Amino acid sequence: MIVVTGAAGFIGSCVLAELEARGYDDLVVVDFFSEDDRWKNIAKRRIEAVVHPFKLLAFLDKNVEKVDAIIHMGAISATTELDIDRLIQQNVTYTNDLWDWCTAHNKRIIYASSAATYGDGAAGFEDDWSSAALAKLQPLNAYGWSKHVVDRRFVHHVESGRPTPAQWVGLKFFNVFGPNEYHKDDMRSVIEKLYRSVQAGEPIRLFKSYKDEFPDGGQQRDFVYVKDCVKVIAWLLENDQVNGLYNVGTGQSRSFIDLVTSLGTALDETLTPEFIEMPDGLKERYQYYTKADMAQLRAAGCDVSFMSLEEAVDDYVRQHLAAPDQYL
Repeated sequence: MIVVTGAAGFIGSCVLAELEARGYDDLVVVDFFSEDDRWKNIAKRRIEAVVHPFKLLAFLDKNVEKVDAIIHMGAISATTELDIDRLIQQNVTYTNDLWDWCTAHNKRIIYASSAATYGDGAAGFEDDWSSAALAKLQPLNAYGWSKHVVDRRFVHHVESGRPTPAQWVGLKFFNVFGPNEYHKDDMRSVIEKLYRSVQAGEPIRLFKSYKDEFPDGGQQRDFVYVKDCVKVIAWLLENDQVNGLYNVGTGQSRSFIDLVTSLGTALDETLTPEFIEMPDGLKERYQYYTKADMAQLRAAGCDVSFMSLEEAVDDYVRQHLAAPDQYL
């Protein structure tokens, strides 16, 4: 039995689609479901049980022998979230509880960390998960902090020789985009927002840069396609000897101008962006550059290949955003 939290969310729902495609039929989905498109999409899956997040631990206790692994993708993912109590409850305490349960019952856990833990990148983007290396990272927002707190606790357990889950992996996702993100409101990827703007006949808008070394639109991200991310998760399920914190990105940093160009190519249009002021509250917390160091995941044996930005945007636009049945 594979338990997937955040199963009605972006990455979680794509995890379900990937596992189902690989023949898994013992899937338990965990999320705050409602009668909307997300639930209708999940309901098409071959699932064994549907569980409310606050009832998960009780469910696990009743099904100890059946559970093999927990894929924990459920969390508050908004980088703009300011309610610390909510972040502690849902991102910190909840993840700690699942870690402790997996430790007590010798089960496996694969959970979502984030590249937001790297902050402005001053300490680099190497996924060195020693306590000394993690102590140097300074997240720029409360969301990144919530993920960082969890990473540091788990690493402390490992380094101090305390019991751990049968397998534990934290995944530092970079800028993920792709199908099933439509419900994320302002946290949707830039490519999804730009596509909607084009379809509505609105201007393409990007933030101005406030650093001399980055021209307007020259801010750079490691944009990674969700279809590739879930292949990494499936690979980890098949390689239960792998433990640790790992980056999940392409290992390439591309500009927002590149993103606009890729979208234009996929739509067979020439797109010219306008540059707008960045909100004051974001200026001090904005990442100008991210690039995943993928050496550790490759050294662990992961051979998943990642689409280029151009390939991924083309697939996303043609197979999903512009398709009648766009969801995985």
